[in-house]
Amino acid sequence: MSSLTEVLRDHFSVAQDQLERATAYIQKYGGRLERVLINTGALSSDQLSEIYSSWLNLPLLDELPQDVSLPAMVVDKQLDIQLMFEHNWVPLLASEHQLTLVVADPLNPVMNDYMQFKKVDFKVIVAADDQIDNLKMRLDISKRQLEDSQESDFETDKLLELAAEAPTVNLVNNLIYRAVKQRSSDMHIETDSGKGRVRYRIDGVLHDADTIPRSLVLPAVTRLKILSNMDIAERRRPQDGKIEMTVGGEKIDIRVSILPRNDGESVVMRFLRQDALQTNMIALGIGPDIEQKIKQDLAKTAGVILLTGPTGSGKTTSLYSFLSYLNSPEVKIITLEDPIEYQLEGINQVQVQADIGFDFAAGLRSIVRQDPDIIMLGEIRDKETAGIAMQSALTGHLVFSTVHTNDAPSAYTRLLDLGVDDFLLNAALVSIIAQRLARKLCEHCKAPDPDAEQLIRQYQLEDYRQQFGLDAITLMHPVGCEHCAHTGYKGRTAIMEYLRCDEEIKAIPKDANFVSVARQKARQRGDRDLLQDGLYKAIVGQTTLAEVLRVAG
Repeated sequence: MSSLTEVLRDHFSVAQDQLERATAYIQKYGGRLERVLINTGALSSDQLSEIYSSWLNLPLLDELPQDVSLPAMVVDKQLDIQLMFEHNWVPLLASEHQLTLVVADPLNPVMNDYMQFKKVDFKVIVAADDQIDNLKMRLDISKRQLEDSQESDFETDKLLELAAEAPTVNLVNNLIYRAVKQRSSDMHIETDSGKGRVRYRIDGVLHDADTIPRSLVLPAVTRLKILSNMDIAERRRPQDGKIEMTVGGEKIDIRVSILPRNDGESVVMRFLRQDALQTNMIALGIGPDIEQKIKQDLAKTAGVILLTGPTGSGKTTSLYSFLSYLNSPEVKIITLEDPIEYQLEGINQVQVQADIGFDFAAGLRSIVRQDPDIIMLGEIRDKETAGIAMQSALTGHLVFSTVHTNDAPSAYTRLLDLGVDDFLLNAALVSIIAQRLARKLCEHCKAPDPDAEQLIRQYQLEDYRQQFGLDAITLMHPVGCEHCAHTGYKGRTAIMEYLRCDEEIKAIPKDANFVSVARQKARQRGDRDLLQDGLYKAIVGQTTLAEVLRVAG
């Protein structure tokens, strides 16, 4: 075997005078030749693994293995994994009689003595520091997962016991009962300073409802996992589930979503009540003029009608109301949804299953072969789905769907951005409806707004009154009573912007100016935008100006 000096000189181009100076330093102060040369700049630390491999005739780690796991003797705690990590000695493989180690420094005296003390037969593979760090990180994850799994059986049994105890069961049942009684659409449970914070979303707004003692947070979350058929031992990955239960004689479907946080888990429960589904357009708050235009569109036998707005703006409910209006024995209606929120009698509803490749595009291709008259597509998300939807309209189907944009004209540009040709949009689109939901004032306690005169001047509401053809302005404000849980609001109403895709709109060039020009054309025709429709509902006393500005300002 060549000496280290020969290896450094012959294979790594270290000059003789550098070697001599390093040797003189070692004789005076001590140290190791390769380390001294690194400190003086004659060598790079990146070269160490190659130096050790050449000098000691040891194998060099060429590439990182795909899968790594802790050898049994480390799992059984025969070896101190933390000590080995500190000295960059990584146990990687173990045969029946020998352990393979990936090391940065095979001459490390501490580790050599340790392995001799443990009487472990081993061989080493030399690796660079960055390779060692990568392996340590992956093995550390493996180690934590192993520790978690070793503790999981004990923890699972304990959690099951706590989740079944009366205090936990009563707490969860009480929270769900109160949420349903207060007409909540969602219940949120989050950890906050160790305690559980419970909030209900009522009419689109979150309200603090309760706190859960620190000792009951984990049992309560575990109880919800059990009810929704989730893995109670899993706290690192998001989970989704479903609970079906009867509350106060009312059958409730509850969609449960659990998201890991840095401090516990966040639970969101969405309550789906069949009797809460409004399928009457007037009950939804759609104005008589917009309702008349929508019914004209629904009388068509082909074309695409789009609803647009953010999540939670009531698009799906409005689509259900359109389908209910059209539902009859003479037509076949098929919906493709993700998820199916409400069961509609007489309508074929299909659930998207993305995990098996049955996405919106694949589902829509299958649906058109089922001879439908009317198709409802939960959402247009990509070019393929949009293209099939437009083509379906051109082949004699009435298609309903949704997109996520802020207003009606922007739906054009959204579809163009997805890659749909403008001639296809012009040929297929019938109308676009943008929607928001504003809280309605409680009919039992609303009162005239004491600041009405100031608000009328500030927002120039007299001009809007004349524009809307109203006799008077009736501004009201929330008071709060037992009927509305003292919020002053009860229920929600739809605020809509309707855009008919007629010849005027089709003639507008689909360029960067399209949205502004389309808005101008709509105003000239007397169509209200979202803000104007909201102001109309505030002027007639259905909601407040503050609420309109919150959702459509």
